Amino acid sequence: MFKHVLVPTDGSPLSDTAVTRSIAFAKEIDAQLTFFYSQPDFPMPIYGEGALIDPTTPEQFAQSAEQEAQRILNRAKAEAEAAGVSADTDTQVSETPYEAIIAAADSHGCDLIFMASHGRRGIASLLLGSETQRVLTHSKTPVLVYR
Repeated sequence: MFKHVLVPTDGSPLSDTAVTRSIAFAKEIDAQLTFFYSQPDFPMPIYGEGALIDPTTPEQFAQSAEQEAQRILNRAKAEAEAAGVSADTDTQVSETPYEAIIAAADSHGCDLIFMASHGRRGIASLLLGSETQRVLTHSKTPVLVYR
């Protein structure tokens, strides 16, 4: 049924658990995985009275974000390969991770997005929102949510 699964990851413990579960899922259905990490964009500084100056340059920030992305993605890919599951990786810089996730699923021809959710409910979900909720709301690709 599903042959190519996109697995967004951010390196958090919950996301790491979802990576492990996605590998077991992909092995069971004989699917290929693409692990995806949405890198943060350089935050625009706000200057004014009492503002803190960040000594990090945009280039340093981008290099650090890329290194973090590769560390997280390489770990996920190694885990998949150790389990005998074919896996690729991708990363993009984006201010809106849910849009980057949906675009990655489209560009890689994925037929499923497998992602974690913190399972917030009620006011917490209303106030905090989640990338998972945004992906569910906007994606045309089916989404399997792991909690």
